[in-house]
Amino acid sequence: MAERSFAEEVKKLRLGEGEEFRGEGILAVTKALLQSGVSYVAGYQGAPISHLMDVLTDANDILAELGVHFEHSASEATAAATLAASVNYPLRGAVTFKSTVGTNVASDALANLASGGVTGGALLIVGEDYGEGSSIMQERSHAFAMKSQVWLLDPRPNLPSIVQAVELGFELSEASNTPVMLELRIRACHVHGRFTTKANKRPDFTLKDAIERPVRDVNRIVLPPASYLHEQEKIARRWPAAVQFIRERGLNEIFAGDARDFGIVLQGGMYNGVLRSLELLGLADAFGNTQIPLYVLNVTYPLVDDEVIAFCADKRAVLLVEEGQPDFIEQAIHTTLRKADLQTRVHGKDLLVMAGEYTGAILLKGVTAFVERYAPQLVASHNQPVATPATAVAVAAAEVRPRPPSFCTGCPERPIFTAMKLVERELGPHHVSCDIGCHLFSILPPFNIGATTMGYGLGWAGASAFNTAETQKRTIAIMGDGGFWHNGLTSGVGNAVFNRSDNVLVVIDNGYSAATGGQDVLSSRAQNPIRSTFNSIEQAVRGVGVKWVRKVTNTYDLARMRDTLREALTTPEKGPKVIVAQSECQLNRQRRIKPQIRKAIGDGQRVVRERFGIDPDTCTGDHSCIRLSGCPSLTIKPNPDPLRRDPIASVVDSCVGCGLCGEVAHAAVLCPSFYRAEIVNNPTRWDRFKARVGAALIGWLQDRIERRLAGIAA
Repeated sequence: MAERSFAEEVKKLRLGEGEEFRGEGILAVTKALLQSGVSYVAGYQGAPISHLMDVLTDANDILAELGVHFEHSASEATAAATLAASVNYPLRGAVTFKSTVGTNVASDALANLASGGVTGGALLIVGEDYGEGSSIMQERSHAFAMKSQVWLLDPRPNLPSIVQAVELGFELSEASNTPVMLELRIRACHVHGRFTTKANKRPDFTLKDAIERPVRDVNRIVLPPASYLHEQEKIARRWPAAVQFIRERGLNEIFAGDARDFGIVLQGGMYNGVLRSLELLGLADAFGNTQIPLYVLNVTYPLVDDEVIAFCADKRAVLLVEEGQPDFIEQAIHTTLRKADLQTRVHGKDLLVMAGEYTGAILLKGVTAFVERYAPQLVASHNQPVATPATAVAVAAAEVRPRPPSFCTGCPERPIFTAMKLVERELGPHHVSCDIGCHLFSILPPFNIGATTMGYGLGWAGASAFNTAETQKRTIAIMGDGGFWHNGLTSGVGNAVFNRSDNVLVVIDNGYSAATGGQDVLSSRAQNPIRSTFNSIEQAVRGVGVKWVRKVTNTYDLARMRDTLREALTTPEKGPKVIVAQSECQLNRQRRIKPQIRKAIGDGQRVVRERFGIDPDTCTGDHSCIRLSGCPSLTIKPNPDPLRRDPIASVVDSCVGCGLCGEVAHAAVLCPSFYRAEIVNNPTRWDRFKARVGAALIGWLQDRIERRLAGIAA
């Protein structure tokens, strides 16, 4: 069950020749793949291209009609290896994953693919998860393109340019026998626009043709001596072929080339930001008409030296807008110009920041500084935007309280870490090795659990060095079900079995690849019409040799979760220990049941929902419940008792009735202030009768208490 359905949107993929598509960038990419005659598509979900996998899933019927094979890959390496189908056959294939973490995982397959080269077009669509909206380490895809000599497209962020990049990317790959990488930034994935469509194209050479007429060419296999020839072939034949194609097909663009004796060279993905900066300075309009020459690199690797030289030859200086570091393009342009004996001054990181996302404010500042240096009259004649005073920013920062990311309301992973905190009170702190996924939020308050994270599915591998007989204390590793199937079964569990680890792994089985949008995984407990689910994690770990395995089927049972953790950390039994902690992702559960509840209520059916609350007269204001839970629906409010100053805990309306707060109160032996309430929609006569009797009884008891208090006061 993905984060959202594209069932309605994918109908636009059927648009034919000359019709107009209107929609989002990700959907446009899918349409471009179908227009290009793609034979197969594979990938691994991850922001910012998770929706591409979701769109392809919802469009599976359309893909099948065109003979296109689509699959969710086990990892990014699996996806990249899928492109092996294009090595010997004229099959166009595309794969997609998040970079740079995805490209890291895929680098082995990618390096072999790039070495031997391809016959059919091979396109890698990578989500460039860089900058303020990113959740990963700050690296760029450019380094991988250079390392393996894969051509890198970075199109202008509008739908016609993105669609053209997909279509020409396949052609560039075939013309140069080289895989092509298309990077899409977060905002480009979700930009809206329109373009004129072409008819979807069924591949001329199909997967059936390839299977029934197999071909092999030992020169395409990375094995000496062929591997030595591949390196020479890249330079002597593939690179020149790519440069020729880029030049002849005009993949890079020049705007207002002769307008000034200075200009801007920029990555295609930076076009909108640069144009907006020029517009604010009065040097361009919103339609792309600019007074400053722009050389837009829709292909950032390889650079076309002749184009660079031609653009810079008659200019005193150029500003290079290259987001991120190291400054690969800036160094390359310096080299190209100096070899051509051109003295054009190249500015870049001296006027723009070295690292970090090039936001609108940063671009405006850098472009302004550049124009002021070479044509100050252009800036002086225009009223520049007034920057927000530093004092105003400081005041706003003081008023806006920091809110670290946390688990969703009712998340089944929260009680796991609550249990770990309770065990920590008994046994002391343990070294905890984290993994990629929602559970990584445990490193933040209120849990403050976790020392390192090394990558997706590498939670247990990250603790593998801590394996010694000199201590009885054990380490704990955390891994999600997505990470488990991605890499963890072999790199973590298999490795621990082989090396006779005596440590503990907690596999959080919430039913989905939840952190990437709720896609199904092998162990999902949902019927999936095109994928195999219901595969047991417990059976998988036993299958590779783990003997000590415990499964907790309800993580909200805090006492059992605590006791199971304690047992794993204290049992005299040696060897690797695995706890499978199983409960459905609450966010996906709410997406699933809310429509059902609305329909049932609308149909007049009796619906009972649980909610929890706190008795203000009983709460002491200790707030241990908050420190051991951290649920967003659990907060504080002023104490109604004028004789007590400490604020009391309170449960707000966002509560989904998971019951953890009450479990914490019980397991941690806290105050009995929590109560459970039932909200009944469309109550029966019996429900109404019970409610009236209950209200009358409670009222009588309250009146009795009031009378006793009045007597005491008298």
